[in-house]
Amino acid sequence: MAQISEVLVVEDDAALNGVICRFVQAAGFTTRSALDGNSALREVREKPPAIILLDLMLPDTSGFDICEELKKDQRTSFVPVVMVTALNDDESREHGFAVGAIAYLTKPFDPDQLIDVIRLHAAAA
Repeated sequence: MAQISEVLVVEDDAALNGVICRFVQAAGFTTRSALDGNSALREVREKPPAIILLDLMLPDTSGFDICEELKKDQRTSFVPVVMVTALNDDESREHGFAVGAIAYLTKPFDPDQLIDVIRLHAAAA
C-alpha cells in the first residue's frame, strides 16, 4: 500500500491556510499547518513532511529565512520547499531559488499548478 505524502502548509492567513489544505487534501495528500515561521520550523524538525508550501511574509520572520535555515540543517535539508507568495517581482523570485526553493508560485495561484508541483516534488522526496 502506497504511503500518503504529507504536506506542511505555512501560511499566516488562517482562512487561506485552510483553503490550501483543502485543495491539497482533495488531491490525496495529508496536511499539517503552521501560521508562523517558528511553528513551521518546529513542525519540520519534529516530523519532516514530504514537501513544504511556504509563504514568504510571515508575522515573525521571512519565509526566505525559514527556507535558508531548513536547507542549512542536515536533518531538514532534503525537504523540498515551494514558495507560495504575493511577492511577484524578479528579485524575490531569484532570492527564493537562491535560498533553496524548488518552485516559486505567486498568489493568486492556480490550484492545479500547485497540485502538479506537489506531485512532482513530493514523489521525488
